[in-house]
Amino acid sequence: MVLGLLMARAGIDVIVLEKHADFLRDFRGDTIHPSTMEVLHELGLLPAFLKLPFTPTPRLGVQFGNQTFQVADFSHLPVQCKFIAMMPQWEFLNFLAATAKNYSSFHLMMQAEAIGLTGDGGLTVLTADTGETTIKAELLIAADGRHSTIRDAAGFKVTEFGAPIDVLWLRLSRRESDPAETLGRIASGRMMITLNRGDYWQCAYVIPKGGIAATQAAGLPAFRSTIATLMPHFGDRVEELKSWDDVKLLTVAVDRLPEWSRPGLLFIGDAAHAMSPIGGVGVNLAIQDAVAAANILIPKLKHGSVTAEDLRAVQRRREPPTVRTQRLQIFMQNNIISPALAGSDSIRPPFAFRLMQWFPVLRRIPSRLIGMGFQPEHIHH
Repeated sequence: MVLGLLMARAGIDVIVLEKHADFLRDFRGDTIHPSTMEVLHELGLLPAFLKLPFTPTPRLGVQFGNQTFQVADFSHLPVQCKFIAMMPQWEFLNFLAATAKNYSSFHLMMQAEAIGLTGDGGLTVLTADTGETTIKAELLIAADGRHSTIRDAAGFKVTEFGAPIDVLWLRLSRRESDPAETLGRIASGRMMITLNRGDYWQCAYVIPKGGIAATQAAGLPAFRSTIATLMPHFGDRVEELKSWDDVKLLTVAVDRLPEWSRPGLLFIGDAAHAMSPIGGVGVNLAIQDAVAAANILIPKLKHGSVTAEDLRAVQRRREPPTVRTQRLQIFMQNNIISPALAGSDSIRPPFAFRLMQWFPVLRRIPSRLIGMGFQPEHIHH
């Protein structure tokens, strides 16, 4: 959607496909980071964006046992918005769609699912109105996620780097007496992250890879009890989890395409590189891909055609920050989260966390990496 907006803004005829009738789904990737809001500022869209409903998160902390550590404080970032905006992704998508529709060259097709590729470079689309149809374009950009249909149809294979964890997403009501800050807690071999969404908590309960069957076999009452033990202030509301339907599994994957393109076809976002949920950076990394792709491809589309080398230039631009981010996520998975899940009541906080408490200036490092990323992009056109 971001790339469609940027291309339409430059006068390029663009079609964006969405397979559903609306955007009202629990995407879970509901964090808008300072890097993304800086892009909106450069586009002149930030004042309108900030009128949407969101919860600002200026700091991130983690609790090991009974010790709380401040990990990130975004107040020092050189940006317009020194916080993460917790916003339902459908609000953001509706905002982008409404903005893009101001340009006559932008076309959004709802209930239009890309299901395959034709032999002559076209896209096979299943629509609610006309059934199966074909769309032909000079360039196809696949941003259809970690289970990309177009990636499979094109025969592209990702390199998997492994993830020792999965995540169970759930929501619990929020009370005025609750802590205000977004927080992660690790204790007794358990880990849970709580995101302040205003009137409710968006919760991520971390389990070992493939551990969903054992968790469900132990029963929902045992799961509720575990949450109440880990987060005592939730003890009076864990009964809000009525069934396992209230608990959604995110199968964590960290993978990357060796090649992100072929002539006429480019992959970006999770379709090119699935990220771990650590830091909540996946959506924002995908938006950085979109900005870089727009900067590189818009001049080519306006004054000629896009070559295979132009598409490879997008990968050359975005692959280094992607690789560095994934390596950092894998390090944290293997050296902090996995040992914590295997630990006991006497879990010892990692030295890096203790160092940041002794020298608060060091918190600027994770603040920068989470808030801005390794290589933030800026609008050129």
